[in-house]
Amino acid sequence: MSELTQAEKDSLTGAPQDRSVEKEVQEAAPAKLSAVFPSYARYDISLVKGKGSWVWDDQGNKYLDFMCGLAVTSLGHAPEKVGAKLKAQIDTLWHVSNLFHIPGQDRVAALLTANSCADQVFFCNSGAEANEAAIKLARRYHQKVKGTGRYEVITFEQSFHGRTLATLTATGQQKVKEGFLPLPAGFKTVPLHDLPALKAAISENTAAIMLEMILAEGGVLEVQQEFLDAVVELCKEHGLLLIVDEVQTGMGRTGKLFAHQHYGIEPDIFTLAKGVASGFPAGVMLGKGYLREAFSPGSHASTFGGTPLAAAVMEATIETMLEDNLAQRAAEMGEYLKGLLREKLADTPFVQEIRGKGLLIGIECAAPVADIVLAGQQRGLLFVQAGPNVIRLLPNLYVSTEEIHQAVDILSELIHTYAK
Repeated sequence: MSELTQAEKDSLTGAPQDRSVEKEVQEAAPAKLSAVFPSYARYDISLVKGKGSWVWDDQGNKYLDFMCGLAVTSLGHAPEKVGAKLKAQIDTLWHVSNLFHIPGQDRVAALLTANSCADQVFFCNSGAEANEAAIKLARRYHQKVKGTGRYEVITFEQSFHGRTLATLTATGQQKVKEGFLPLPAGFKTVPLHDLPALKAAISENTAAIMLEMILAEGGVLEVQQEFLDAVVELCKEHGLLLIVDEVQTGMGRTGKLFAHQHYGIEPDIFTLAKGVASGFPAGVMLGKGYLREAFSPGSHASTFGGTPLAAAVMEATIETMLEDNLAQRAAEMGEYLKGLLREKLADTPFVQEIRGKGLLIGIECAAPVADIVLAGQQRGLLFVQAGPNVIRLLPNLYVSTEEIHQAVDILSELIHTYAK
């Protein structure tokens, strides 16, 4: 493994620099994307090719990808079976309205319901749309089916549910809400694992409780089993729906096909996106059969949800995950990765905790990690933050032990350098 350059060491140890890392990232985008809204603080890297665990930029540099487009390319980049199915569909039919039957949707829905507690499926284009559909389904079920008029959804601090007005309001992070007032009514947010606060938030207007099994964007925080069991009981006691956001944790990422399967619960509604279609835009909202009547014809729709193209990619992705038992592989490789990290980082108090399930892993550090992320890019390793102090690792579910060792060697060197 090559030594760090002096510039890389300076960036990690806080030596004076001509300009801040944040400013460099923010200023890199306009030069290349002057006609695109600057809503992303982009890194100064243009990725143009990917295969398996590796990506290449437009300068020919090669990177080991432990970010996977934020848990999207779970089969690795350009998986052959998915690509073949997509190419075949491109030569057949791209788009028809959902006013017609789309056979691919039936096949994908059958795969998902056969391997989960859900009975019904709604197709859309993203995680935010899937969560929006879940919120609408919960409200409409109470108002049109049960006749209760309930509409409020309770969520938790540090959660992340999307960027639409409803889902950013549901999100338990103030930073995503700035400048978007007034926010929609009907949401309450309480601290995670604070059972008295949750009980106090429930009212005659409460329709559902919505949460993630692992708060990925909020710092890779795992929900405690005891608290989740109490949430389930509260839902039963008060006639509330339980919504589980599996946008980042679903599709094998945590070592089960769906993260809630670790906890032995059956949500009324849960949502998928990211890893469900190998990078093709797709989202799914799944629910129990008794919710079917709430989404009667004309109640909700999505022009591009479950198109023949999207359905083909989802079908190939899900079949591959099931055939290769990738959820179990993620569990095994995740334990291997965590074990190696703990071995390599045991001697530095800078690392406070290594946590997560499967191949969704967080390394909580004693200080902000943005500079470590940038230094990793200079060493050919891509990973991402989960809050200011947490390094988040999201390799693909086929990641090899050799690739894990390469990543941990680089990361260990960077963290030790920073800790000094």
